[in-house]
Amino acid sequence: MRRYELIAPCHFGMESVLKREINDLGYDISSVTDGRVSFYGDEEAVVRANICLRTAERILINIGSFHAESFEELFENTKALKWEDYIPADGKFWVAKAAGIKSKLFSSSDIQSIMKKAIVERLKGVCHKEWFEETGEDFPLRVFIYRDEVSVGLDTTGDSLHKRGYRKLTSHAPIAENLAASLIMLTPWRGDRILVDPFCGSGTFPIEAALMAANIAPGLKRGFTAERWKELVGKDIWKDIREEETEKIDLNVKCDIQGYDLDPAVVEVARKNAQMAGVGDLIHFQKRDVKDLSHSGKYGFIITNPPYGERISDKEELPALYTTLGERFKMLDSWSLCMVTAYDKAENYIGRKSDKNRKLYNGMMKTYFYQFMGPKPPKR
Repeated sequence: MRRYELIAPCHFGMESVLKREINDLGYDISSVTDGRVSFYGDEEAVVRANICLRTAERILINIGSFHAESFEELFENTKALKWEDYIPADGKFWVAKAAGIKSKLFSSSDIQSIMKKAIVERLKGVCHKEWFEETGEDFPLRVFIYRDEVSVGLDTTGDSLHKRGYRKLTSHAPIAENLAASLIMLTPWRGDRILVDPFCGSGTFPIEAALMAANIAPGLKRGFTAERWKELVGKDIWKDIREEETEKIDLNVKCDIQGYDLDPAVVEVARKNAQMAGVGDLIHFQKRDVKDLSHSGKYGFIITNPPYGERISDKEELPALYTTLGERFKMLDSWSLCMVTAYDKAENYIGRKSDKNRKLYNGMMKTYFYQFMGPKPPKR
């Protein structure tokens, strides 16, 4: 099998979680930078990373890196890469995304156009053709330039990995599935501990937790661009790993995962999403106000994405809402509260300074992940 360096982008601040996931799959890390983790692997690693990683955005094959301060350098260095090892003569290829930070080259459209021309020139010489029909499979490319260092990756994923395939229905301002999984994995929660989301919305936190508890790989129910690449990744590998991951599923696992929302229509959306994810029987959803939040169990977790006033009219309601959440949390004296919010006065109204506070971005919005930790449960 061919050996690649693979690049896995992720949400900024979640690199340590993704690195742990990749290590758990058994692959060697080559580098960790802001918003991406690189590692070594073969064709099987391409498949396993796409199907199994919960916190990554996508999986790229590193085609090459080089220095470029001018468009001429960009053209020549792009042309020098061995594109014929990756893209067949009939392949449809394009630079799907190009981003430059602190670099002399920053125009995305110019970078995309020049690199496309350079790849065509390379393939003309190698394939001895003057025209490429591009009637074959898709080979999207992603380019990142930081301080004039260009990194070129072939996108094996297609739609971002946060699209698990289960969330056909959404409520207002849903949190991305891979970000929700990352935040859960930042906490000490495990499948045998209680988890309650009192603002469950589309059900993302409870569903991601249930997928973890039942050992369901997040990519089992979706397709990937690289599945159609006959030359790079064999079809049998996809089939074998899907069968292997399916055998690991345990839907008989004992867990206590609950999701509440004040809107019954939203609760129904969450319930249907959980059913599509295959974990409908593992989660209890119900219409319930946060003021009625209670549980008889000990050492549980509230993990949630409460409202944070996207509209000005909503901001007036936030002090009362966060005060109520803080009061209900205080009544659960052995529990932990973990919440992601853009509301900068959240700690004030919860009534306690967080034990951990991590800044992150939910889409383009700056948010904070507050962790108010309860006592550890006694050792069994």
